Amino acid sequence: QVQLVESGGGLVQAGGSLRLSCAASGSIFSAMGWYRQAPGKKRELVATITTGGRTNYADSVKGRFTISRDNAKNTVSLQMNSLKPEDTAVYYCWGTIVRTYWGQGTQVTVSS
Repeated sequence: QVQLVESGGGLVQAGGSLRLSCAASGSIFSAMGWYRQAPGKKRELVATITTGGRTNYADSVKGRFTISRDNAKNTVSLQMNSLKPEDTAVYYCWGTIVRTYWGQGTQVTVSS
């Protein structure tokens, strides 16, 4: 059974940092990453990374967020710095191999 389990969300003040982690089991994904969904908005891409280490970021997080991946441990992490209130959302771990899989989501709240 394929599972993606996130951890590391929480409440932080604007300008602060958080680190999200996602542990995958049941499959090795060709690409993994993070999406987020704020209340009343569509789910949007935050960052993705391939097994080869190629990364892709949303323009809104470039220079502030860093995605990394440990292929041996089958984990993906997202280091979020200089957080803004508009980063508040539920963050979902994402993985793809033949089809797409999602984690259950973790709440990130940035207070002003």
